[in-house]
Amino acid sequence: MVSVSTGKRAGSRRAAPAPRKLNRAALLIGAAITVCIVAWGYLVYAAIDFGTAARGGSGSSAWLFMALACLGAIACLFVGLLLVARLMRALGITSPPPPSSPDEAARPAGGKRAAR
Repeated sequence: MVSVSTGKRAGSRRAAPAPRKLNRAALLIGAAITVCIVAWGYLVYAAIDFGTAARGGSGSSAWLFMALACLGAIACLFVGLLLVARLMRALGITSPPPPSSPDEAARPAGGKRAAR
């Protein structure tokens, strides 16, 4: 077997790999997910604490704070899950959904009357 890469212009057939760039969108979304998860944990802890105080007879304000902490924890968890989906899209793990109908992409803006 004769080596083909012997000559004046013989070189590597592969280009050097491009340096990886920092995905700022993914980094920002990851930081937001971290903030949501930490806030969720704190709100769950606060809801448990307010619930304990309310059951001990601390008054109706503890029940109100417990309810607000529960709603805040639900909202933080929901936003965190939405951000996880957006992070997967930013990293290229998932792709956007296809158009619902084939005419959707070819339809002119404004409808049939505007196309005339």
